Amino acid sequence: MEAKDILAKVDHTLLKQTSTWAQIQRICEEAKTYHTATVMVPSCFIARIKETYGEAVKAATVVGFPNGNCSTAAKVAETAQALADGAEEIDMVINVGALKDGDTKYVTEEIKALKKLCGERVLKVIVETCFLTEEEKIAACKCVTEGGADFIKTSTGFGTAGATLEDIKLFKDHIGPQVQMKAAGGIHTREEMEAFIEAGCTRLGASAAVKVLKDVM
Repeated sequence: MEAKDILAKVDHTLLKQTSTWAQIQRICEEAKTYHTATVMVPSCFIARIKETYGEAVKAATVVGFPNGNCSTAAKVAETAQALADGAEEIDMVINVGALKDGDTKYVTEEIKALKKLCGERVLKVIVETCFLTEEEKIAACKCVTEGGADFIKTSTGFGTAGATLEDIKLFKDHIGPQVQMKAAGGIHTREEMEAFIEAGCTRLGASAAVKVLKDVM
């Protein structure tokens, strides 16, 4: 697998609380140079990225991040503002507590509400697998499918663990045919990136991808 083909599937990510505009600019420049799928950044930077880089950088952001347990109304407002600022993709975090309560209707309806706002723009749903049982992961797959989202995503990278190949296999067995998979959290090596892509992921969240692969580009 060529490095450029891996990077084309990478959301070049910087979501630390301490992220500065200078650091965001650096990953935007790297995204332009190495042709990553997007830059994944806090929503406060989206408008400035669009103003600075225009169509040269595809900007994506997170909603309800990282805990997912704010109200649906708050997620709707956050999504609407991010889209108005120019975000082309949204990665939302589900309400994990609602899922663990068995309230799959709440989780599904929240996904539907955000997908309705996104329209043709991509919605990825972070289910935070490290907090879920296998049964809950399967229920999350159903919520994401019925909610009409474009992707199911493993992790925020801020939980107790990140992506595993076992979870990707489980997703593949239980998501609908229109749902793609994104692995994120703890992906550090080229071998790991290739393994997740070979397992069926069409997107990766990997802050280290450019650093690892740029020397072979």
